[in-house]
Amino acid sequence: MSKRLVHPALAQFITATAGRNMTNAAYVAVTIGVGMMVMLTVTPAYEAAHHWVDAVLWGCLAYFVFEWVVRLRHAVLLQRGWAYALSGRGLVDAAGAVAVPLAIVCGVDPKTAWLLSILWVLKVVPGIPGLRQLRRVLVQESGPLLSVLVIFLTVVFLASVAEYFLEHDVQPATFGSVPDALWWAVVTLTTTGYGDVVPITPLGRLVAALVMISGLGVFGLWTGILATGFAAETRRDNFLKTWESVSKVPFFAALGPAAIADVTHMLRTMDLPPRTMIIRKGQTGDCMYFIAAGEVEVDLPGKKVALGEGAFFGEMALLGNNLRSANITTTRLSKLLVLDLVDFRLLMARHPDLAETIDAEAKRRALENK
Repeated sequence: MSKRLVHPALAQFITATAGRNMTNAAYVAVTIGVGMMVMLTVTPAYEAAHHWVDAVLWGCLAYFVFEWVVRLRHAVLLQRGWAYALSGRGLVDAAGAVAVPLAIVCGVDPKTAWLLSILWVLKVVPGIPGLRQLRRVLVQESGPLLSVLVIFLTVVFLASVAEYFLEHDVQPATFGSVPDALWWAVVTLTTTGYGDVVPITPLGRLVAALVMISGLGVFGLWTGILATGFAAETRRDNFLKTWESVSKVPFFAALGPAAIADVTHMLRTMDLPPRTMIIRKGQTGDCMYFIAAGEVEVDLPGKKVALGEGAFFGEMALLGNNLRSANITTTRLSKLLVLDLVDFRLLMARHPDLAETIDAEAKRRALENK
């Protein structure tokens, strides 16, 4: 292969590695490296192929050292070396590159030192979809979550002291101190119930029943808070994305911010690949579509019409006999805004000017199709 091909490819690979996101090569290295680390702990498998396992592990380590050096050099060139080195991503990259060699240098058994390669899994964490959303939810709901945590700790300590008082005389080995009782309280409140420590007095069992019921309530509260927070955050993200798409459609350009917000609440987005049939002729229509990006093709008798960004379609079935009059298919990757029948009628009632525009366009298309 000529240098003209090698150098641009290598430069492109280094540029991708210097970025903040995981590359495909990094995902492969993490997967293979962790797989080899697991095989290292299976003695028969490791003894049968220890040369290959060691070689692959060292190869993965070499890649992660290369990745760390490239990112550190890139950050230094941008005069952000310390910012990268002390960031979460920088610390994970550094740990993945030096943890295993440092442990081996310090005299740790190589098989034990390679267990530190599990740190490579942390490289994948920043790329997990929804992790940023989870962080926002935890920050926004931190007050209620901490309140439930206080309830949890209160119940744990009250139950521990109560069980110690009720059980320590009859079970000194298991309830001989409050710390011993704390283990039972945590296991019971989380509804795990290992059964290694069980109260035997009537009052002790009554307290245990109350603790188990309290555990269901506490974790139900945590689940409800997180579910509500996720739902609110998802609605907020969807609203912002839909707002951006609505504002790009010329049909809504004349609307004020309040009206656009009203429309945004009604619309839902739909991303479709090329050659996807959206509407089939003869079907009952229950929604209309606005093209925020992309293009669709309308299959009319004797001709095909292309509709691009800003156009809308599907309104004729909502204004007429409810039957679709043509097949409509995407010609390329398209983002559509969908307005359901109920919201369509509500929008027409709230914004008569939009109703007139849609009605006029429907009449024009009806005459065209004759």
